[in-house]
Amino acid sequence: MKEKKCDYMKQALEKLSASLQTLQKEAPEYNKAFFEFVEQAEKEGALSVKTKELISIALGITAHCTHCIAFHVKNAIEAGASRQEILEAGLVAGLMGGGPAVAYLQYVFDACDQFGAK
Repeated sequence: MKEKKCDYMKQALEKLSASLQTLQKEAPEYNKAFFEFVEQAEKEGALSVKTKELISIALGITAHCTHCIAFHVKNAIEAGASRQEILEAGLVAGLMGGGPAVAYLQYVFDACDQFGAK
């Protein structure tokens, strides 16, 4: 069954959520430790949450992780990032990751569209 282009990044986020729910059931201690780690890394500090999400978008692109891109684009938008800020994070990823990273910018564009980046 072919996924609709119009919502595949939302579907990627739903799949990630389902996977994390399974992780909670199968390995609750690991899950707890992982999310405590995430909370520490992503909390407001010398860098804003928005800046950390933009960094995470760039890292998701260079890691070729569609789920990560969906997750962090949505979070960046919620933290106040504009479409242009998200794009520029992607451009830095393209600089560091070369052609394969540039190819993953399409996922960023689609996530911006699907999650309502302005």
